[in-house]
Amino acid sequence: VDLAEASLLNKLIHTSLVESSHHVEILQQDPRSPLFSIKTFEELPLKKELLQGIYLMGFNRPSKIQETALPIMLAYPPQNLIAQSQSGTGKTAAFVLAMLSRVNAAEKHPQCLCLAPTYELALQIGHVIENIGQFCADIKVMYAVRGNQVPQGSMLEEQIIIGTPGTMLDWCFKRRAINVKKINMFVLDEADIMINTQGLSCQSIRIQRALPKSCQMLLFSATFKETVRAFAVQIVSNPIVIKLREEELTLSNIRQYYFVCRSREEKYRALCNIYGSITIGQAMIFCQTRRIADWLSVEMSQDGHQVAILTAELTVAQRANVIQRFRDGKEKVLIATNVCARGIDVQQVTIVVNFNLPTDQKCRPDFETYLHRIGRTGRFGKRGIAFSMVESQNVRLVQIIEEHFQTKIKQLDPDDMDELEKLQS
Repeated sequence: VDLAEASLLNKLIHTSLVESSHHVEILQQDPRSPLFSIKTFEELPLKKELLQGIYLMGFNRPSKIQETALPIMLAYPPQNLIAQSQSGTGKTAAFVLAMLSRVNAAEKHPQCLCLAPTYELALQIGHVIENIGQFCADIKVMYAVRGNQVPQGSMLEEQIIIGTPGTMLDWCFKRRAINVKKINMFVLDEADIMINTQGLSCQSIRIQRALPKSCQMLLFSATFKETVRAFAVQIVSNPIVIKLREEELTLSNIRQYYFVCRSREEKYRALCNIYGSITIGQAMIFCQTRRIADWLSVEMSQDGHQVAILTAELTVAQRANVIQRFRDGKEKVLIATNVCARGIDVQQVTIVVNFNLPTDQKCRPDFETYLHRIGRTGRFGKRGIAFSMVESQNVRLVQIIEEHFQTKIKQLDPDDMDELEKLQS
């Protein structure tokens, strides 16, 4: 799954904010300049219509990134900002609030430009604007995306324009439908994806350079690697930088076990024994290929289990729907290929099963995928259990994983029900 698809999936599945223990780091040009953080949305200079919208969206209080970023984005005089924060932490809602606050509804011309790397991500941002801004009747949004046409020489009246760099460039300079000198806020979302997509970073820089010096620049990125840093410097002058350290997955609260199995049928029998011996809230089962995932789904359904399946062949919207149903407890088992090893936080997941150990093209252990797979259990400080089904010729892979993570993976007999029942305690 490419970066843009992964980002869209995260935007769709995070209908509420992820509570995290992330550490917020702030870097600013002038350390003597006071910075404020807030604990409630009421502390911000927001119109009551926006407060209504944000509460209706289900945001009761600001997330970690919003506590720090919103006072900076809404400050006067306007300040430039670079914010690095993972999906689900509330950054889209944060810059949407900033755009809706900066706009003067009485003026019928574009005032905020927002760029996203793909058509789908632009629509998703627009969806958030329409929801949070639903009580701001005079503020209009227009999408500068493929398929939307503006006649040559006509001037847009919508105050917020969201789009992809290529179409936005066309509307600004070729069609002249946007007066760039009247733009007072420029938002660039998913900067790390822009950089990895041919041409988008150059187009974004061309648009930014035509904007007035007084225009407020906000740049957001899930990562802040050197390539992103170099790109950000070209777009944003004298910024305040907010970094939200990525949550470190740990194996310390996850008990790990493995079974040696001769065939997929023997693996399935071991899986049935786990189910017969342990009280399971919800389980995620990871398979190496779609073919195995499909076979396992059929077997488990025939045995009366409520099963959902998640593979790369589904559209992003379909995947988001499967994950939401699983979150809501409509299915107790989620069978997945590597497409969703990351980013699914479901509190009820007590067990993760590797029906196949994750390996790379050279049949070596894929450590990162293993970590992210079994990290789906043991979330939020709870204890979790991870089982791996291993063919006899692959037992060496378990030893390599143990050495790499300095962890212990205990071998179990798949037919020893008593041993499995002991795990419950």
